[in-house]
Amino acid sequence: MVRPAHFGSNPETAGSNAFQGDQGDARLALHEFDSFQAALVDAGVDVLVVEDDGETVRPDAVFPNNWLATLEGGTVLLFPMLSPNRRTERRLDIVAALNEEFLVSRVVDFSRYEEEGQFLEGTGSLVLDRQARIAYACLSPRTSGPLVRLFCESCGFEPVMFDASVDGLPVYHTNVILTIGAGFVLACLEAVSDPSDRHSLIESLSHDRQVIDLTVAQVKEFAGNALQVRAKDGSHVTILSARALAALTSNQKEVLQSFGKIVTSDLTTIENLSGGSARCMLAEVFLSRRV
Repeated sequence: MVRPAHFGSNPETAGSNAFQGDQGDARLALHEFDSFQAALVDAGVDVLVVEDDGETVRPDAVFPNNWLATLEGGTVLLFPMLSPNRRTERRLDIVAALNEEFLVSRVVDFSRYEEEGQFLEGTGSLVLDRQARIAYACLSPRTSGPLVRLFCESCGFEPVMFDASVDGLPVYHTNVILTIGAGFVLACLEAVSDPSDRHSLIESLSHDRQVIDLTVAQVKEFAGNALQVRAKDGSHVTILSARALAALTSNQKEVLQSFGKIVTSDLTTIENLSGGSARCMLAEVFLSRRV
């Protein structure tokens, strides 16, 4: 997690993020961040927090999963960002800090494709089924099909690409409408316009998993922007915002709770001003610790 120094609504990202607004007091974001971090720690999740250095104004620094991802086996991935003022979020000092604590065998840097107008914003653009080695990607101005294929070729995944929209606008990140956990999937199939794409997704996602089908109204409350992780004791923890959890039906909550403890926190300010939620704030570490 990156604790932000200059959080606020980013005018450069507003054009491609229909979930982003400008209503709220940005000063409350730090309190929300700290409360969220504390909730994760209380749930037994191992959390690494890096401070935004404050020297450069990075209104979206709180979302490191868009520029950084890791894979089992020691791979660190750096991604190309659509908005120029988000590209400064890529910090090699953070990569170096990871290398000091974890075993990093290679760094794959896709950021050069920004010069060609191609973008792939990390695990915002890519929702990874790491067990089945499938990369799900909703195409948008922030998610370029050729880069999805290049990622898959480089990292050993099979691509599943599709179009999705909310209120007639492309869904900017796949992780707004799709979460893959151990035994369950949160998915807004209603947002996938092409019937054949929808059918293919259902077939792919429902294999050995229970699909919790979300409505567009629930997606607007960030119910699809969740993440399942393992706590230090090995148990599963599903993370989503208080607003997202409140949007689920009683039955959906029961199903989700059957797959592990739910951890939630109020992220209303961050959600309203940035158009991102709990999952976007978390960059998972799949690297092995140095002994």
